[in-house]
Amino acid sequence: MTVDIDKTPADTPPAGPEAIKAIPVRHYGRYVSAVVALALLGGIVYAFSQGKINWDAIPDYFFDDRILDGVGKTLLLTVLSMAIGIIGGVLLAVMRLSKNPVTSSIAWFYIWFFRGTPVLVQLIVWFNLGLVFEYINLGPFYKDEWSDFMTPFLTALLGLGLNEAAYMAEICRAGLLSVDEGQTEASHALGMSHTKTLRRIVIPQAMRVIVPPTGNEVINMLKTTSLVSVVQYPELLRAAQDIGQTSGAPAEMLFLAAAWYLLLTSVFSIGQYYLERYYARGSSRSLPATPFQKIKANVLSLSNRSSTGGTA
Repeated sequence: MTVDIDKTPADTPPAGPEAIKAIPVRHYGRYVSAVVALALLGGIVYAFSQGKINWDAIPDYFFDDRILDGVGKTLLLTVLSMAIGIIGGVLLAVMRLSKNPVTSSIAWFYIWFFRGTPVLVQLIVWFNLGLVFEYINLGPFYKDEWSDFMTPFLTALLGLGLNEAAYMAEICRAGLLSVDEGQTEASHALGMSHTKTLRRIVIPQAMRVIVPPTGNEVINMLKTTSLVSVVQYPELLRAAQDIGQTSGAPAEMLFLAAAWYLLLTSVFSIGQYYLERYYARGSSRSLPATPFQKIKANVLSLSNRSSTGGTA
């Protein structure tokens, strides 16, 4: 009788399961959609290349003195209108949250009226109030004809700034409501007044909620300034239209104005990104890397790989 003896070493591990060969799923829809998108983009580019457009006129007038002056007035109007909107929005938000029914009702009516009417209509109304009021009389302080008082710049500033205050009021109100009521109660328990509590406790914490939509409003305000061309204010769009009429290239000057708006909004978007990042410091333990930090990290990783490969 023979007995089979297993000569396999006892310490040899048993054979494991075969390695799974992962086959990636093919997303054919992505390729089709990419081809369709590229075809549409190519068609649009080809259509504009075949159009009767004098593309040389755009770089010729891009830094024209009238265009640069219009850009400066657009930026000035944007900054001043947003300043009026932010200050007015904070005041209206505080009034709206007030327990006084009179101030709360006034703030509600203001927000309802200015948000309910188009800003273009408001600009035209401000510009034509001289048909209703012949003079403006502020007593011993100021008195003049309405047509001399309501200049195109003042019309644009009031029309944009007062309208923006209604939108900023809702943004600020949302930010103030986002702060826990316990913060206010604790501040009052420490003897802080309501104004001091708002200034030192509530508003700094609410900024994290207020800043992102405010950045969007700044960018939107920059583009909305183009509406003031109807009241004869010589901002960017108005300057481009005037040059287009005299140079015989009206469409080209509109493209030029669009390019300037894209450039300015891109710069404002970068500023908004870093401002949001600044106010997000207290809400997250580690902030995401900035685009420049990502580029620097990628460059360093590539250089490290190349140096490692060279020494190997």
